[in-house]
Amino acid sequence: MSSERPASTRPSAPDTSSNAVAGNDATGLFTRSEEELPPLSTGATATVDAEPKSAFDRFFEITRRGSTLGREIRGGIVTFVTMAYIVILNPLILGGVDDVAGNALDAAQIGAATGLTAGVMTILFGVIARLPFALAAGLGINSFLAVSVVGQVTWQEDMGLVVINGILIVVFGATGIRTAIFKAVPQALKAAITVGIGLFIAFIGFVDSGFVTAGPPGAPPVQLGAGGSITSVPTLIFLLGLVLIGILVARKVPGGILIGIVATTIVALIAQSVLHLGPSVKDPNGWHMTIPELPSSWVTIPDFGLIGQFDLFGAFGRVGALSATMLVFTLVFSNFFDAMGTMTGLAKNAGLAYKDGTFPRLRSAFVVEGFGAVAGGMTSTSSNTVYVDSASGIGEGARSGVASLVVGVLFLLSMFLTPLTLVVPIEVGSAALVVVGAMMMAQIREIKFDKFAVALPAFLTIVTMPLTYSIANGIGIGFISWALVNALSGRARKVHWLMWVVAAGFALYFVRGPIETMLGG
Repeated sequence: MSSERPASTRPSAPDTSSNAVAGNDATGLFTRSEEELPPLSTGATATVDAEPKSAFDRFFEITRRGSTLGREIRGGIVTFVTMAYIVILNPLILGGVDDVAGNALDAAQIGAATGLTAGVMTILFGVIARLPFALAAGLGINSFLAVSVVGQVTWQEDMGLVVINGILIVVFGATGIRTAIFKAVPQALKAAITVGIGLFIAFIGFVDSGFVTAGPPGAPPVQLGAGGSITSVPTLIFLLGLVLIGILVARKVPGGILIGIVATTIVALIAQSVLHLGPSVKDPNGWHMTIPELPSSWVTIPDFGLIGQFDLFGAFGRVGALSATMLVFTLVFSNFFDAMGTMTGLAKNAGLAYKDGTFPRLRSAFVVEGFGAVAGGMTSTSSNTVYVDSASGIGEGARSGVASLVVGVLFLLSMFLTPLTLVVPIEVGSAALVVVGAMMMAQIREIKFDKFAVALPAFLTIVTMPLTYSIANGIGIGFISWALVNALSGRARKVHWLMWVVAAGFALYFVRGPIETMLGG
């Protein structure tokens, strides 16, 4: 990591002149021109009047932001190494899960499409938004699709919902609606949603690894391992991976998650070569999904067979308009709050944020991130969103979209290594899920638990997600309880009218069964 701590020169006040972007809204989102942003300086020696060294430098504002081309390249490499685990994890999460029709996505095709989509969208983000943020398939959303949605619809219909979700996010970003909704939701509830998703991801990791199993009749619903103890080699390998990745992340080793996955996979390969374990369906002590074995070929031509395999409106006919609408609603909210919070935090970390929390080319960033969701659905890789792992590259000095170009190119190269995705067992991937879930728990510090009108809705949001295995349920319970508790305890003015609209929509969702019966659905 770079020892330099860039000092940020405070940007000038927002531009409210006639040159500001047309179509200003009540939120004040577009009160400054995206083409005439005040100069930004994030380097210790840079000045707002620093002359660009070339047209390339001028376009990406490298010198203006106090950076160098070398620093941008180094930052891009670090960001890729830090988040490259998604090329391995995404096939593990989405692959091997049968949909309602009994079909499953091919893991190798998912790996190829994951690298392609992440590469293309990150390059577009770097060129259009010109910020050092990288995009890839979002953890949490892909788990939601694999666990909660695909049991009701086919994979093609599942990804069609993701495309619709992305189109809505593009519209919200382009018009300013996204910021209006974001500001209507209390910060504590936003944080609770993130924390709840983190717990949900971690719980999925515990279950998929065999660390937590269903209890027998008459016993508690869940138990530790098989029969209340940890006995299987795959589960012990999960624990090894969890500890190793945790240590690397705690020591702030760049690429700690990826290094931990690779190291633990090597241990799994050795264990399998000695013990010759089978699948858990035949042997309770066997592997839960992928059996770790070396592929016959390490490099392959990417298989893009999943591209275009989506059904835009099929889910509405299969589960009904109300249920499908609420699934889209959940996807939008999950995508919406995670990306907004991530981009705001990264911009602040890079010294690129204004006093009001906005940052350069904000609208462009929102729109491109929304197209990431569309692209993810069209390629069956799940919604692509900005990764908080980009902070590693920012810590290395990245300040412009050049770093994103580097990350994008490296993701495109990863497409030729998709056989590696079939080597990693789910037990190893589950260890990474638990660590990522723990990272998301950091948002809990934004919640003031000493105020019960805040604590109860936040608590219900957090615990409902993992306990009901549903992000939708957690968000819905949180919105409804926040509106009711605050309104009936004399704090009605603290509940924005948009909160009531959302809460009413979720209330309708929770009683949709009788309604659909009455409507003949």
